[in-house]
Amino acid sequence: LELVESGGGLVQPGGSLRLTCAASGDTFHSHSVGWFRQAPGLGREAVAQMASSGNSWYLDSVKERFTISRDDAKTVVYLQMNNLEPGDTGVYLCATRYGAMWSAPRFGAVDYDTWGQGTQVTVSS
Repeated sequence: LELVESGGGLVQPGGSLRLTCAASGDTFHSHSVGWFRQAPGLGREAVAQMASSGNSWYLDSVKERFTISRDDAKTVVYLQMNNLEPGDTGVYLCATRYGAMWSAPRFGAVDYDTWGQGTQVTVSS
């Protein structure tokens, strides 16, 4: 697979953005997908993950604000981000891991095998 993210930008606190990750390849439906963010000087932090079954996991600080979704027919993953906070600032990257699974994935960055280039999200007034 190849992954390309889009949709980042500058937004005021309380605003919304929708990130898109477009995947190429015909095995997308058998992959877990994840959205990670990386702030300057820090490692990659998982914010949302979704199994091939559709079951999902969220970082506690983004629950009720972020929603991950996937469209296997279009091979696209979305991250809807609402009520954004300055602490959400960072480069957002999507990633995939091959293997169909039912339960919500709770993988770390090292467990994903394909990454996009990232898109910058800046939350500032």
